[in-house]
Amino acid sequence: MSQKRASISDIAKELNLAVSTVSRALSGHSRISKATRDRVQALAEQLNYQPNHLAAALRKGHSNTLGVIVPHIDGHFFSQVMKGAESVANRAGFNVLLCQSNEDYEQEQKNVVTMINAQVDGILVSVARPTHDFSHFDKIEKRGIPLVFFDRIVDSPELNAVELDDFQGGYQSTKHLLEQGCRRIAHFGGPQHLQIYINRFGGYRQALKEYGIEVEDELVLFSDMWEADGRTGMTQLLALPNPPDAVFSASDFSVAGAMRVLKERGLRIPQDMALAGFSNESFCSLTEPGLTSVDQCPEEMGRAAMQLLMEMVHDTGDVAVAPRKVVIQPRLMKRESSLKGKG
Repeated sequence: MSQKRASISDIAKELNLAVSTVSRALSGHSRISKATRDRVQALAEQLNYQPNHLAAALRKGHSNTLGVIVPHIDGHFFSQVMKGAESVANRAGFNVLLCQSNEDYEQEQKNVVTMINAQVDGILVSVARPTHDFSHFDKIEKRGIPLVFFDRIVDSPELNAVELDDFQGGYQSTKHLLEQGCRRIAHFGGPQHLQIYINRFGGYRQALKEYGIEVEDELVLFSDMWEADGRTGMTQLLALPNPPDAVFSASDFSVAGAMRVLKERGLRIPQDMALAGFSNESFCSLTEPGLTSVDQCPEEMGRAAMQLLMEMVHDTGDVAVAPRKVVIQPRLMKRESSLKGKG
């Protein structure tokens, strides 16, 4: 059975001292005699007393902890975001509390309550896919806790956010497929209540427009962007009288599912159909052929989001600061799945 953790009260009771005297003795206060400090320190070591730094910090009005709420920590993107965010926070002496919504709206609401109850000094959030109502985030702002959205953001000029130029990512990817000679390009799009997927779809439309190509409804399929959705989508596209010659997907996971279907049908990539995804997940360089994808620069995004949050945490409030939006530029990683040797 584990031993009960000793407290300052336990030490005070054992030595017949006031709790305040023990507290000062443990902190080396000069007004407490050396003899008393030595007695307190000796008993503290004997009882294996460990100071509660969190409680001490909370008494001073801050926890030295920053919260991060993400949809999930699976895959490359959010794990690398966390790597960048933690590097900035730890360097400044802050701890990071991580919660996952697991793409669940109700869990995301619980995560917000958890962060508030933990009295974190600031919160980073990337919203879950099913989240349509963002009112639970109002609780954070009403308590004066600095809040920064990243990647999947709430589209409001009143909020602080760090995002990728998703429109540019969608545009670059689709234009690359056009430059390779593709003319009938399908799009796997994500939920259109989330700004990132709206913008990626917008970039796709813009690139087609510049080449004088109309967007065809039968070539645009919206889903939750999992691998199974990609398999279903590709099966649907191949059943068309005139299938596409390329797919730009707003997610690597769905295009990976599409790739499996093409291989099962004996179709060649990119000769019969070129593929391009989004996020540059770790598996993109391991598939055969390698998968072209848009790099979201997750570590850079994590660092930028945490830096913005830290600036808000340290803001004295003496001068009103307008909400800020930081936009990171994407990089198109060209691999064999889209390279037809043209352009």
